[in-house]
Amino acid sequence: MSEVKKVSSQQIVHDKWDVVISNTITKTALGFGFGVITSVLLFKRRAFPVWLGIGFGAGRGYAEGDAIFRSSNAGVRIVKQ
Repeated sequence: MSEVKKVSSQQIVHDKWDVVISNTITKTALGFGFGVITSVLLFKRRAFPVWLGIGFGAGRGYAEGDAIFRSSNAGVRIVKQ
């Protein structure tokens, strides 16, 4: 038979924060990498593509984090046991 485990609201918030923080760090790092590559290849090692990439990555992470907290279970992996 399938048992239903009760999960506290605090645990749900912690799980969502884990997803949001890791997602934002990943997106920002990818933006940084893309900015560095673009800077070296196209803009003679100027700094603005790097900052632009970081900004886009952090903004995308923020937007996805906002969507995760606004929805009921988006971004949180549900594991059935």
